[in-house]
Amino acid sequence: MSHTVEILSVGTELLLGNIANTDAQTLSQGLSELGLNVYYHTVVGDNPQRAREAVAIAKKRADIIITTGGLGPTCDDLTKNVLAEAFGKKLVFDEPSAERIRSYFAKTKRPMTDNNLQQAMLPEGCTVLANDWGTAPGCAFQAEGVHVIMLPGPPSECRPMFQYRAKPYLQSLSEGVIASHTLKLFGIGESAMEAQLRDQMNAMSNPTLAPYAKEGECELRVTAKAPTDAEAQALLKPTVEQVKALFGSKVYGVDVSSLEEVVEGLLREKGMTIGVAESCTGGLMAKRLTDVAGASQVFLGGIVSYTNQVKAGMLHVPQHLLDQFGAVSPEVALAMAEGARKALGCDIALATTGVAGPDKDDWDNEVGTMFVAIATPDGTHVRPLKLGSRPVRARLRTQTAHHAFDLARRYLTGLPYEDGAV
Repeated sequence: MSHTVEILSVGTELLLGNIANTDAQTLSQGLSELGLNVYYHTVVGDNPQRAREAVAIAKKRADIIITTGGLGPTCDDLTKNVLAEAFGKKLVFDEPSAERIRSYFAKTKRPMTDNNLQQAMLPEGCTVLANDWGTAPGCAFQAEGVHVIMLPGPPSECRPMFQYRAKPYLQSLSEGVIASHTLKLFGIGESAMEAQLRDQMNAMSNPTLAPYAKEGECELRVTAKAPTDAEAQALLKPTVEQVKALFGSKVYGVDVSSLEEVVEGLLREKGMTIGVAESCTGGLMAKRLTDVAGASQVFLGGIVSYTNQVKAGMLHVPQHLLDQFGAVSPEVALAMAEGARKALGCDIALATTGVAGPDKDDWDNEVGTMFVAIATPDGTHVRPLKLGSRPVRARLRTQTAHHAFDLARRYLTGLPYEDGAV
């Protein structure tokens, strides 16, 4: 049986835009991995009447309602009251939850006011979801054909509560095991990827294929359901292999987080190091490389050479190249990569230069004109890019960094530098 899920986020601060609703994003990603379809996201303020109306609508169109927020001790924490009322349940005092709350305050050496014990009032007959990361317990119950799961709002509590409390509960609703693998692709757009898979996707029921567009890249999730994990994996394997064969070198990994993670893993395998010279990306590549745990084993450093003076002075880009071709040129990109390799003493160096906008540069290069280059023990290569003229600097920088990392991946795996990736 397929389920329809609605995520109901409670909090006026979400409506005001004071904080982003990262809880809904986290839950949607996790639910997708479980093969559960999120059909609706709803945000409602700390207002009892509007919350009642939102719950009434959710009851009619979803058979799983997951709420975030509104479980705390203050008067605007109304989620439990509204949900209990909507499903005809009384709130009862749960002594084990109360004891956990008292222990939490004792452990953190903070004074506990009496209103904190309101958090131990839970719908009668519910499954208590113990909160080891805060004070407010979550809970789950079934009524009127709907499963209700309530989670705390702070992301530092919501994320682990979903992972270690809600997911096991949700998995128990379904017979068998749901397993999935995520293929990461670079060098193809979501629409082109979906077009090549459309017939196959329409013909499949188990496993299923679901494409997703990410910033500058694509994901394809393959999900299967079976009585055991081994049987689910047996269903997944041939489909994963078919997709890898179909898209070839555009698939840069399965169940990996990022291109830079793949690059660093390859560098570790080969005992090699990397450095970067950045102009238009302004340090983004160095940041992304150092975001990966263990980066110090392979990443030696980066130079943000945002001006011609720094390109010439620190990277030793010949002045005549800057004068003849301009900073945004293949010649300068190659010289930057070579200069970084020598200056940093690394095996591989990546370089970026381009026009991130909002206007053309002094050489009349359009916004979105970028060059990424790589210098290696075996030579150099440059990839010219035309990434569009929409003046969205963050997007252009992200895509440029993706292309640079793709050059490194291709070098480290012996793939041709250019395979329709531009």
